[in-house]
Amino acid sequence: MTITVSTDGSALGNPNGPMGWAWADHAKNAGGTPGHEHDGHGYDSGGATNGTNQIGELCAVLEALRAHPGSEPLLIESDSQYAINCSTTWVKGWKRNGWKNSQKKPVKNVELIKAIDAEISRRPGPVNFKWVKGHAGNAGNELVDELARTYAGDCRSGARDGYLPIEGWQSLLHSEYAHGTDVPPDVQLVLDGQADASSLRKPVESGSVAAKKTNDSAVKGSETQSLADLLAEPEGVPDFDFDIRTTTAPTDEDDSDDAPQSAIADAQTHAAIPVVSTSSAIPAVNAQPSGLTVSGTLVFSPAPKTSPYFNGQPMPISGTIAIEGYVDGDGNLIIANAPFIRR
Repeated sequence: MTITVSTDGSALGNPNGPMGWAWADHAKNAGGTPGHEHDGHGYDSGGATNGTNQIGELCAVLEALRAHPGSEPLLIESDSQYAINCSTTWVKGWKRNGWKNSQKKPVKNVELIKAIDAEISRRPGPVNFKWVKGHAGNAGNELVDELARTYAGDCRSGARDGYLPIEGWQSLLHSEYAHGTDVPPDVQLVLDGQADASSLRKPVESGSVAAKKTNDSAVKGSETQSLADLLAEPEGVPDFDFDIRTTTAPTDEDDSDDAPQSAIADAQTHAAIPVVSTSSAIPAVNAQPSGLTVSGTLVFSPAPKTSPYFNGQPMPISGTIAIEGYVDGDGNLIIANAPFIRR
């Protein structure tokens, strides 16, 4: 049976904004089964404080290959013509030319491209790629886009450390976008030759362990869901009341993510969501005014756009977020994956 995986890369303010990558299985609860050397969640994501969407796209393909090393046919769906061509077509000429491009210049991101080529060559089963139009309602593409963008945002805020395959770090640090990159200490040890790259990889669970975690998550309801769960009704999005309307898909036939993105425009999009007072949703014992106010952009995940009923317009919302932590002297508190309680 063919294994199908979606991949995506993102850069907030491409190039050299915070970068993210992600892959996700289409099958449910496949972690730990033959051909799936990953946990029961069925997806993975990472990123860095600097980079480009192209580095992110290649990281996603490489990690998808490494998570699916078996003899089963593997189909990788990507919205990046660049990543697909690097993995299938251009790589052949580059190898013949000593990893020089048609202008006789060194190939960019060569560490990642070499690693992808090696993984495809050593994989017992065939690997095929399918281009899908980005941001056009493809469920798998929408999810990995959200995962990649979320990790990029977390790198920007400092909520999570950078997480890339070692070849991704090498490609990034050898690029013109390396200045100011936050490299985690364990990664630096590998780059300095003082540790093995395998130390950076997440442990792979056996099928029985992954299955147990999947069963536990079904009981507890608190574990991260698989792609199939997230794409089940209501499409991984809280049950907001959307108007059901027909929307027009983007007309740009090029790779959507290969064009520069504006971090400012992205922030403005989120800021357009109305902020509604939540005081009535707070228990009476805590309802006294504190004199404190909170400002900033909140990023909801999964995003409303992943719902088939999203009409493209900002939506009203009301609820509370329970906050607990330490506020620094400048009034900053970083939150990550805090539950939102609708009222």
